[in-house]
Amino acid sequence: MKTTLLTLCAAFALTGCVTQPQKKDYTAFNTAKPRSILVVPVVNKSLDVDAPNYMLSALPVPLAERGYYVFPVNTSKMVLEQEGFYEGEQIANQPPQLLARLFGADAVLFVTINRWDAQYAVFATTVTVEFDYRMVAKDGAEIWTDKQRLVYSPQQQNGGSPLATLIAAAITAAMTRAAPNYMPLARQANNQAVLVGPQPIPAGPYAVSRP
Repeated sequence: MKTTLLTLCAAFALTGCVTQPQKKDYTAFNTAKPRSILVVPVVNKSLDVDAPNYMLSALPVPLAERGYYVFPVNTSKMVLEQEGFYEGEQIANQPPQLLARLFGADAVLFVTINRWDAQYAVFATTVTVEFDYRMVAKDGAEIWTDKQRLVYSPQQQNGGSPLATLIAAAITAAMTRAAPNYMPLARQANNQAVLVGPQPIPAGPYAVSRP
């Protein structure tokens, strides 16, 4: 009886450690009913100076597929630069109402790159991306947020000669170290946040089929 009680207590404690993602509240989003979204240059907290441009290029597609008009990001970037806004952090500090009014947008999407890096080892190179997403309506109300973190680490192949496996793993790690490919992870993160995750943004007015 004592053993059974301890087992039940342990099972209860283990269950209590499992955390479920907090369900999003879409009230503000549904109230705003955005039709067009301005994606502004991202805030870069990583050490990769090219990360913001790569990330910016990957954002419009899932938003458009979700059913929203997305202002062309390169054109928007040029207009912002003409207004004196060059850096993502500088733009993120501007009132969203000002940015939305400048383009006639219904909402503004701010993205922060927290991680865009690769950690190197002899037989594996781990690539990590981590992003914060924040969408604000043209009246300044925050209507949607999300956070994505994805990690890619090539695994050693099973079977075959152990020596051949080690050599193959070392070659793969060296190739990844020479040119880490962040874009598949970035695209997957954006898709999970916007399209296919457990709590994506609601389908927009131009969606082919709205759930």
